[in-house]
Amino acid sequence: MSYLLFIVEPVGQRAQRTPEEGREAYAQMVRYAEDLSSRGLLVRAESLKSESEAVRLQIRDGERSLLDGPYAEAKEMIGGFFLLNCDTREEALALAAECPAAQWATVEVRELGPCFM
Repeated sequence: MSYLLFIVEPVGQRAQRTPEEGREAYAQMVRYAEDLSSRGLLVRAESLKSESEAVRLQIRDGERSLLDGPYAEAKEMIGGFFLLNCDTREEALALAAECPAAQWATVEVRELGPCFM
């Protein structure tokens, strides 16, 4: 089964870190990804840039609208993800508990599957 670990960060948290603290947090996440990969569990992992560089798109009644970030109503942002191939939800939760970001963000665990389920 495939599980996605979303790293859900408070908006603005990255700006509060010094450059050295930011590089260290990133290095911890890279080491975590390397460990998952060496164990044959990691399918893909990526970090995402800040919400200030994001854009939202929606189409309503055939009209396309774009909204550039940052988004005043947002309190959190997706900072990155890990796509895992593991056997059970419990295993995915155990792997999420090993994630360094769980110390400064929230790790949301979601199983991949059809949206109608």
